[in-house]
Amino acid sequence: MIKYPMTVQGAKALEEEHAHLTKVVRPKLSQDIGTARELGDLKENAEYHAAREQQGMVEARIRDIEGRIQNQVIIDVTSIPHTGKVIFGTTVEIANVETDDRVTYHIVGEDEADFKLGKISVGSPLARALIAKEEGDVVAVKTPGGVIEYEIVEVRHI
Repeated sequence: MIKYPMTVQGAKALEEEHAHLTKVVRPKLSQDIGTARELGDLKENAEYHAAREQQGMVEARIRDIEGRIQNQVIIDVTSIPHTGKVIFGTTVEIANVETDDRVTYHIVGEDEADFKLGKISVGSPLARALIAKEEGDVVAVKTPGGVIEYEIVEVRHI
């Protein structure tokens, strides 16, 4: 059985998505299918087929979310003592050793990852390179443009 690590915020967002899909989207799609069915011949009824296809995708997502919720491992990094070590859920400021450009990333579960928001999946190459390292350590990360070295400037439990 696969376990899904999640931050507290990620677990809450997944619960909210599940509630929205089951309480708002699912009933609306059932209503849309009923309305489309009343339009007559189902063979050539584009509205009916589109609503059924959408319903299938929504039901698949609901099942996926339910499986993830059932197998989630919620990690509240704020309750873990700060040691300066990079672990799941920490926010890490790193500096490119060559250019001194600094970026901050929050290491999260795969469902929560959003690079534009500075949230990287624990399974990403960068996060895998950072995990278990400490403030002051230098890590080499293999990128499509070559190997880049980063120094871990600060690890925060927020």
